[in-house]
Amino acid sequence: MGAARAATDDPPDVDPPIPVLDRHQSSSPQQLLRDHPMKPLTPHPSPLTSHHAALVVFAKAPIPGQVKTRLCPPLTHDEAATLHGSFVLDTLERTKTATTLFKLPFDRYLACAPSSTHVFFKIMEERQSVTLLDQTGDDLGTRMAQVFENLFSRGYKHVLIVGTDVPSLPLEQYTQALTLLNSHDLVLGPALDGGYYLIALNRSAPDLFTGIPWSTDQVLKLTQEKASTLGLKSALLAPWRDVDTIDDLQALVEAGALDAKKPKRDQSFSNRTAGALQLLAKRLRSRA
Repeated sequence: MGAARAATDDPPDVDPPIPVLDRHQSSSPQQLLRDHPMKPLTPHPSPLTSHHAALVVFAKAPIPGQVKTRLCPPLTHDEAATLHGSFVLDTLERTKTATTLFKLPFDRYLACAPSSTHVFFKIMEERQSVTLLDQTGDDLGTRMAQVFENLFSRGYKHVLIVGTDVPSLPLEQYTQALTLLNSHDLVLGPALDGGYYLIALNRSAPDLFTGIPWSTDQVLKLTQEKASTLGLKSALLAPWRDVDTIDDLQALVEAGALDAKKPKRDQSFSNRTAGALQLLAKRLRSRA
C-alpha cells in the first residue's frame, strides 16, 4: 500500500522520533518539552505571501484518551497517542517535501485542536515552519468551513485541507489536487471507509459542510450530493486507506513491512512510523 517517494536532498526524518510509550508513561507537555527542547523562536513569514494556495494539515494534539480511541483496546491510550503524534509529524514532513520537490505554490498551515497553544503544536511550528491556526466549531464540518473562510479571506485562490491518518499518501496527490482545482471547484480524496482524507476548494462554501453525519460511511457520498446541489464541479483523487480501526492499523503494519524491503529512497514510511508500527505489531502479538 505504500507509495514511492521521490528522492530529495533532505531526509524526511528531520525531527527526533516520538517514542512509543509504555502503558504507564505520560505524553504530558512537560515531557514533550524535555524530549524535544525548543530552540529560540525565529520569525516566520507572514501568512499573506505571494503564494496563491494554502495547504492545511488538520490535527489534534497527541493527548492520551483523546485521539485514536477506536484503536483502544488492543492499544493502550498512550500507544495510540504516540502513534497519532508520529502520523502528524509524517504529514507535516511529507507536505513540506511535496511543496519543495514539486515547487508547489503552497503556504503551509497547521490547524490545531484543542488549541494552538498546546506545547506539541508550538514545537511543530518551530521545527516544521508552519503557521498555526485554531480549529473552532462544534463539529468537524464547522471547523473545516471556518478554516476555509479564514484563508480565502486572506486572499488565497486555492485552499487544501488534509488529515493526518494517511502517513503513506503519495506526494503526487498534492500536485494532482492543485492541478484539478484549475478546472474544478471541489476536489476530494476518498477514504476507503466512506469519508475523505483531503478536501480542496476554490472558494468558501460553508453549506457544503452542513447536515453531514461525520464519522460515518456516508460522508463522501453526501458531500458529493451536496456539491452537486450547490453547483460545484467536483473531482476525485485516488482512494486511500486512513487509519481509524484496528483492521486499518493491521493493514498499515503489513504495508510498512513491505515498504521496509524497498530501497531507502523508494520508501514511503518514515523511520519513526516504521519503527513504531514494528514495535506495536510485536506488542499486539504478545497480547493475543
